[in-house]
Amino acid sequence: MTGTLERVLVRPPLPEDAASWREYGWHAAPNAAAAAAEHEAFCLLLEAAGAEVVVSRHDAGNPDSIYAYDPVLVGGEGAVLLRPGKEGRRGEPAAVAPALEAAGVPVVAELGETALAEGGDTLWLDERTLLVGIGYRTNEEAIEALGVAFPGVDVIAFDLPHWNGAGEVMHLMSFISPLDRDLALVYPRIVPVRLLHLLAERGIGVVEVPDEEFESQGSNVLALGPRRALALEGNTETRRRMERAGVDVVTYRGDEISRKGDGGPTCLTRPLLRL
Repeated sequence: MTGTLERVLVRPPLPEDAASWREYGWHAAPNAAAAAAEHEAFCLLLEAAGAEVVVSRHDAGNPDSIYAYDPVLVGGEGAVLLRPGKEGRRGEPAAVAPALEAAGVPVVAELGETALAEGGDTLWLDERTLLVGIGYRTNEEAIEALGVAFPGVDVIAFDLPHWNGAGEVMHLMSFISPLDRDLALVYPRIVPVRLLHLLAERGIGVVEVPDEEFESQGSNVLALGPRRALALEGNTETRRRMERAGVDVVTYRGDEISRKGDGGPTCLTRPLLRL
């Protein structure tokens, strides 16, 4: 998850998405024109970093669809269609599949009806270690299903905190973002102790997010490459801490596409290829 980002799939905001903002739990209605402009600028930053941007316009009318990280999980053999715990997002995996296939990413498996999983609860620690958070969006049945979908991969589960309940998303990647093979950005106050121990055992250092910048998505950043990160603007102390650790940080404006829907740069992207 920290190799140089070569290809990435995004789903831009569509005009028909905005009407359903209440049903999907957004904080406020997105301004369609402003959201489109923010997303276009976001994609230009991805391209400037060297990534080919693949655009999908699936599942119109669903504002959460811009968070392309959640409906699928990509591994070495191809993509696995997940089954989101949020009911309004259940149509996204099948809807994005044609765009994946057109981009040359085969769909190799999909989760069955009893398994629930969202991409935000998954994190590749390395090529053979997949971390999965069990919470309100991803259930225990998904652990076995992901093990079958990714043979030879060690799937390690962690319980997620209740936080503010089922109505407010708390993903595994809400409090941890990889920055390099030996470095991660972490909000430690709610991280499972077993996960902190695992990071230490693997020699992965931690950049801590301060309390006052957690809820403004300080801990949600996208690795563009080793020690190269794309972050939501603001969260100045988190940025300073990353830079002191040798991380080159680029920021984007996300008042419409990130703050209103609680989705940072990781959420807005589905990496297809890293080198």
